[in-house]
Amino acid sequence: MTSTGVHKDVEDSGPSGYAAARLRLLQEEARSGPPRRSALADLTDDWLSGLFTAGAEALRGVSLIAVGGYGRGELSPRSDLDLVLLHDGSDSGAVAALADRIWYPVWDLGLALDHSVRTPAEARKTAAEDLKVQLGLLDARHIAGDLGLTAGLRTAVLADWRNQAPKRLPELQELCAERAERQGELQYLLEPDLKEARGGLRDATALRAVAASWLADAPREGLDDARRRLLDVRDALHLTTGRATDRLALQEQDQVAAELGLLDADTLLRQVYEAARVISYASDVTWREVGRVLRSRAVRPRLRAMLGGGKPVAERSPLAEGVVEQDGEVVLARAARPDRDPVLPLRAAAAAAQAGLPLSLHAVRRMAAGVRPLPTPWPAEAREQLVTLLGSGQPTIDVWEALEAEGLITRMLPDWERVRCRPQRNAVHIWTVDRHLIETAVRASEFTRRVHRPDLLLVAALLHDIGKGWPGDHSVAGEIIAKDVAARIGFDREDVAVLATLVRHHLLLVDTATRRDLEDPATVRSVAEAVGSQGTLELLHALTEADALATGPAAWSSWRGSLVADLVKRVAAVLAGDDLDEPEAAAPTAEQERLAIEAVATGSPVLSLRAQTEPPALTEGQPAGDPEPLGVELLIAVPDQPRVLPAVAGVLAVHRLTVRTAELRALDLPDGVEGSVLLLNWRVAAQYGSLPQAARLRADLVRALDGSLDVAGRLAERDAAYPRRRGVVAPAARVTVASAASRHATVIEVRAQDAPGLLFRIGRALEDAGVRMRSAHVSTLGANAVDAFYVTDGKGAPLGAGEAASVARKLEETLRG
Repeated sequence: MTSTGVHKDVEDSGPSGYAAARLRLLQEEARSGPPRRSALADLTDDWLSGLFTAGAEALRGVSLIAVGGYGRGELSPRSDLDLVLLHDGSDSGAVAALADRIWYPVWDLGLALDHSVRTPAEARKTAAEDLKVQLGLLDARHIAGDLGLTAGLRTAVLADWRNQAPKRLPELQELCAERAERQGELQYLLEPDLKEARGGLRDATALRAVAASWLADAPREGLDDARRRLLDVRDALHLTTGRATDRLALQEQDQVAAELGLLDADTLLRQVYEAARVISYASDVTWREVGRVLRSRAVRPRLRAMLGGGKPVAERSPLAEGVVEQDGEVVLARAARPDRDPVLPLRAAAAAAQAGLPLSLHAVRRMAAGVRPLPTPWPAEAREQLVTLLGSGQPTIDVWEALEAEGLITRMLPDWERVRCRPQRNAVHIWTVDRHLIETAVRASEFTRRVHRPDLLLVAALLHDIGKGWPGDHSVAGEIIAKDVAARIGFDREDVAVLATLVRHHLLLVDTATRRDLEDPATVRSVAEAVGSQGTLELLHALTEADALATGPAAWSSWRGSLVADLVKRVAAVLAGDDLDEPEAAAPTAEQERLAIEAVATGSPVLSLRAQTEPPALTEGQPAGDPEPLGVELLIAVPDQPRVLPAVAGVLAVHRLTVRTAELRALDLPDGVEGSVLLLNWRVAAQYGSLPQAARLRADLVRALDGSLDVAGRLAERDAAYPRRRGVVAPAARVTVASAASRHATVIEVRAQDAPGLLFRIGRALEDAGVRMRSAHVSTLGANAVDAFYVTDGKGAPLGAGEAASVARKLEETLRG
């Protein structure tokens, strides 16, 4: 039946005609979604208008208004009718009688009704006292009666809302936060409330209210479609259950999916999660903008007074190459070129997560629109920035979701698409697959001090359930995907094998510990054979705990932890036996010998700077480019003397050079050359801009060694010049003595958050402890420094156990201070 025919029935048959027409409309298979909701609103308008006209007779100064969802013309099959009978106060008795003539027929049909009778002044007063009433009136729509009365109220309510926005919007934000705390996040719940949960229909309405304030606006792309999808699901839920419910219960999901023509309940949930994610992200961006505008308004009068009325310029603080902080957000520098810098999204994301700041919407969209694809394999910097991002703790989540919202994650990691918004029908799991993977990385970031390869731990955490997007055993499928992803990211063959093993066996320890007899040697041997090495076992132990903690409160306990720890101890004993001695130095190159001889001849440091590159990876459809930069190799030869390591590390920090890897060792000189030389082989990168000239580095190194350059003072001055950011709360530094790791020296291992001047502080602390350094082996993996220092006493012998423990303890105190 056409809409005109439906309305004819209403006029002919009164309430019973409305009920019949309503039923026919809801049973029409050809009409669903927005057209059906709009038609149902029109049908209801006609019926209520008839009731109003019949009861109003000669009454003037009265109108009937729809508010809330009905006011927006969005009636779901079981929606409440939200109505206001507005009057000018001239005849309260007649208005009360009219209200009865309208309300009772609605109740007689069993329809839910939210109603009120008010004058415009009463409506505005109630709105000022009750935020929910004000939100409903923002969507006020005239149905019948005095149109001028309705228009006057609408104009007044909107003016009140805009005038009071600085006060009411923080109230609304708090209301949304309280509701989210009670109802949870729609994008992760197995039985979500489509209206009340965070990312649901209430939040979409709140975004409309923010836009109506003219103070800020939500990112519009995809928002209307997300809201429409949730409304469609609610319509189907009402029709299949016959109830006015917003909770999508498990037992009803298959029916709702069928009503919507979807494959199954999982497909339904994934669509709901995707819609909720769009609304949640839009809410985050919008509330951030509201806060920025309100802060700006509060500060502006004082700034104008200070600056004599001039417009203040927003301060921009550099965070990384092409990335700056402005107004509490991470934005792109003016000189940034996404079209020429494929690593920029990861660099910006890592900088934002490390600083504990959000990525601005404009920056993410600019990168999404213009950035070049990463080559295969990724350049070293891209891999390092990914590891830094994953190791940044809780801030990683919001930054990752910002990249996800604009499609950057699936562009960099195509396999992510299969796990994105994928539900997990398991009572133990509290997250979707993709969010669980990020949560596992966040948990793993707490354990980076426990392992020698934090980069492998973090990437394994990201990939361990990647196989859940494929049929069959997700561990088996995940192993294959992990190999491909790890190779694409740029790990070497050995690291790819370790990552594949971690993904394939990420459930091995907890399953074996809780289901097998650990006293049986065969059980322990089978685990040892699967794991293969002590390094992999160490990583698997940390991954197991991170995975369980990220699953939910029921997945980990002290009992499970003790069982897994016992198993790990037994497996480690089986794998033990290798003599881990000091790494054997490679024979010096001709250039290294030349620098060493020159250092002996001049009695001063000599250095060489050389860019390291790797051949460009070919991406299908793209021409070959220039070689990818790996960083800069810095070779320094110094006559053997005290404080070489802190002097060199300090000078590099002063020049804003980030140390990626470093080695220090004594170099054997050719026959006939007298003297002793220390060789330092570094790979460094500039934090911002270009590298300093070699001559300047050498001059400052000479001054640092003779004491005329106050490195500590220069670093302290620079730190004081920049505002302190809250940033990431990283795990505390950990310093250990690797017992029996070398027969010739004591090995001091340091695992800490990388920071400017870290190696300078370590080197100075070791020198102050009075130990001699045989060699040093330094690695920066993402934001984690993993360093080993081979030290001896003054006679060249390993330190005693007590002395070694004291050195380690004092160094740890220095780094934590």
